[in-house]
Amino acid sequence: MIIVKINALTGISPAIIAELKKYKPRTLELQSAHNIITLMDVLPGDHIFLTEIDLDDLCLGDQGIIVEVLSITINMKRMIEYIQPYYCEERERMSARLKVKYVDKTFAKCVEGREWVKPTIVEIVKSSVFHAG
Repeated sequence: MIIVKINALTGISPAIIAELKKYKPRTLELQSAHNIITLMDVLPGDHIFLTEIDLDDLCLGDQGIIVEVLSITINMKRMIEYIQPYYCEERERMSARLKVKYVDKTFAKCVEGREWVKPTIVEIVKSSVFHAG
């Protein structure tokens, strides 16, 4: 049994987690601020923890999966809304796209970084034996 600290993405759809468990790499697009903040220091090759549990509810013993990051991009999208003839609203929205592949299932032993503008970090139990995929 190996215990490590890794970044955690929370509130991920159970359908996405189920799809990743089929060992097929998938690209996720995330727009929640706390998940984007968590991804700011993540690089391809890093492992991260994904769980369907919301950040406010994440605690000791909650289950999730470990995925390996294959690629990651964080960018700003500009959206312009026109209501003729007098109104124009311009907004910017940050989003992160990351391609990941399933590594293993695990559970949280400790949760850190629930404060605003801090990445969410979990201490997990990492298997020393992985399944072939």
